[in-house]
Amino acid sequence: MKRSAANSIVQLLVKSARKASGGARSRRGAVGMKGIGIKAAANVLPRLRILAVLGVAAWTFFLYVHFTVISSTVEVSNNGDGLAADPCRGRYIYMHDLPPRFNADIIRDCRKTEDHWGDMCGFVSNAGLGRPLAAAADDGGAITGEAGWYGTHQFALDSIFHNRMKQYECLTNHSAVASAVFVPFYAGFDFARYHWGYDNATRDAASVDLIEWLMARPQWRRMWGRDHFLVAGRTGWDFRRSSNVNPDWGTDLLAMPGGRNMTVLVLESTLKYTSDFSVPYPTYFHPRSDADVLRWQDRVRGQNRTWLMAFVGAPRPDVPMSIRIRDHVIAQCKASSACAMLGCARTLGSTQCHTPASIMRLFQKAVFCLQPPGDSCTRRSVFDSMVAGCIPVFFHTGTAYEQYPWHLPKDGHLKYSVFIPDADVRRRNVSIEAVLRAIPPATVERMREEVIRLIPSLLYADPRSKLETIKDAVDVAVNGILDTVAGIKNPPSLFAAIVSRFRPRRSWKAAR
Repeated sequence: MKRSAANSIVQLLVKSARKASGGARSRRGAVGMKGIGIKAAANVLPRLRILAVLGVAAWTFFLYVHFTVISSTVEVSNNGDGLAADPCRGRYIYMHDLPPRFNADIIRDCRKTEDHWGDMCGFVSNAGLGRPLAAAADDGGAITGEAGWYGTHQFALDSIFHNRMKQYECLTNHSAVASAVFVPFYAGFDFARYHWGYDNATRDAASVDLIEWLMARPQWRRMWGRDHFLVAGRTGWDFRRSSNVNPDWGTDLLAMPGGRNMTVLVLESTLKYTSDFSVPYPTYFHPRSDADVLRWQDRVRGQNRTWLMAFVGAPRPDVPMSIRIRDHVIAQCKASSACAMLGCARTLGSTQCHTPASIMRLFQKAVFCLQPPGDSCTRRSVFDSMVAGCIPVFFHTGTAYEQYPWHLPKDGHLKYSVFIPDADVRRRNVSIEAVLRAIPPATVERMREEVIRLIPSLLYADPRSKLETIKDAVDVAVNGILDTVAGIKNPPSLFAAIVSRFRPRRSWKAAR
């Protein structure tokens, strides 16, 4: 039916062309020859009209077939209900089927990192979640003992996100209808396997190979990669070596031609480039159902919190004294009878800060959790503590307020957190304990309830299951990506698009 309709359009246009041609010939006979110039024009004009009409007919046929195919693809994927009823309209994502050297083979090389991170092979098991955790008699009930708790590594997001995307309800095999394109390259794991003891050419080899592979695909040429996104489970600076102070730190994936075009999800944004967006660090809890999330929220809501404040972490002696804040926080915590601390030894093989039950037990017993910057501005501990229902205390705006734009409130930061400027702590102008004790109990309750409300969006659900109504960190991130790509495709104005893409943003490295 659709093909016959298209043929009818073409036949009608051809008839119109013939009619126009015939009319021109009869007028030419009536007038007669009035010179060579007039005769030449009379011969040329009908042909031009025919060519023009045929050109219009060809374009009409092409556009008709093109959009008919797209419409048919969407209709088939939606069982014929049509665009209006398609729940995936505007949310389709096409996932590249990358050669295994870009993901699965990297995971198989996990033992290459044992000299620095120990047994990473254990951490990438179970779809990236790590080894299952079971409740122990001495953990104080810190974890439930039910399914959903794993010894998850803070840099395992590449695998976790990829496995979650395999279950995404709006995946499509037709890239023409996709609103965005996912690139499942394990950039964070690639960083780890070649970071120590290798030259920069080796560190960049997989990234160069990836960009060449992507640029050869028709999906790339549609928008030159600006609708593509990938997940790199480390900080943004780990993939911009040419912009770092240390010329040997990281890969240069995001500084390469092509790499600059893609949107990238990282654990900490550089706050300088508008193509990278921060998403939460993975925690130890990966629910399998809505009921798992709701039960955990009720649990932390009812906890008896015996400590005013708590801190989990190690000193950072390599950070310049002018901005070193953690030493002062540790000193104040040790000097207070209201502060509990889990010190962490920064030595290979130390398990002090890698025992999930110990960490979660402490966070569940504290009202406030201190979150000073360390090597970088953000911390995994922020999300572990918030999942435990502990109110975070920040000392630098780059730790949360300038990060995680999709997962944490853009405004009203003090509804869920406390802010104490790091300069005041370094100059010993403020007592952290005094500030926290001055907050009225009713306000504390409201803040804790806001933290508990945020918990679902900070969790990465088990990739092998599906939450029904609750949106987790992946759901929130995908919505953010779709909105970002839509803004690139349909900017409000050319000027606004240029400004938003190249406007400089504050950098933690610059602040350092």
